[in-house]
Amino acid sequence: MTDSRTSRAASSSSGEHRRRDALAAALRRPRVEVLPLAGTAELVEQHVPHELPVTVTASPRHGLEPTLVLTEALARVGFSAVPHLAARLVFDDAHLTEILHRLEVAGVGDVFVVAGDGERPVGDFTDSLELLTAMQRLRESGVARGLDQVGVAGYPEGHPLISHEDLMRALHAKQPLSTYVVTQMCFDAKAVSSWVTGARQSGMHLPVHVGVAGAVDQRKLLRIVGRIGIGQSARFLRKHRHGLVRLLRPGGYRPDHVVLRLAADMAEPERRMAGLHLYTLGDVAATERWRQQMLWMLRENEIGHG
Repeated sequence: MTDSRTSRAASSSSGEHRRRDALAAALRRPRVEVLPLAGTAELVEQHVPHELPVTVTASPRHGLEPTLVLTEALARVGFSAVPHLAARLVFDDAHLTEILHRLEVAGVGDVFVVAGDGERPVGDFTDSLELLTAMQRLRESGVARGLDQVGVAGYPEGHPLISHEDLMRALHAKQPLSTYVVTQMCFDAKAVSSWVTGARQSGMHLPVHVGVAGAVDQRKLLRIVGRIGIGQSARFLRKHRHGLVRLLRPGGYRPDHVVLRLAADMAEPERRMAGLHLYTLGDVAATERWRQQMLWMLRENEIGHG
């Protein structure tokens, strides 16, 4: 009995170390998502280490130009900048060629392709698969030869307008044209884990970067939760003690509970969970402080897994 208990304890300790190591690795190099607003470049330079990839969102209201301008500015000062290319904001092949040329000149080798939130496309492209197909055609003709990473979106909790089956079919259609997946912002680690299991069983093999909200202002987060198709997470937040109560704490929301619960999945290589994607929602400095605090707590053994 003693040997059995000792073996179980050793196994548990080994598993804990693997989870800690996996979470620390994810926190050392997450993707950091920022908004293309005035002053963002300065915020990033001041608070974000240069080794972290910085992704730049796209706004249906302002078009792709602010996204491209900020991407170019970040690339000039040494960041690995990743623009969001929203299909519904691209006019046609000529516009796409111009975009890809600008990114090539800036030394950008990674883009994240989404359909975009605009109700009506401004031009020829209505969804991300159409844009990916056009990009592939242009790349085969010699445009943007340096573009070697192309991300697409995953939806662990579905989409308000698209069925789960249609989302998975679309993801499989995009798989040959992309190199990784970033999931929508989610507050329920179980939903992410279940989605990854289903995606792997269906034959989706792309590495997955898990999207979580950073350390952000609670009012800002509550405003956005109901707007981006994550209704189940909204219900999760209200139902669980880590949810609305945590959101309403002084100092804002922190994603500790989500990333701690994701650590077990991250520690399993076959899951291919490549890391974290931090949605800063403009709170760049607070999110970076949170990341550094989590890394310190992991180093000092000051943190457990929920």
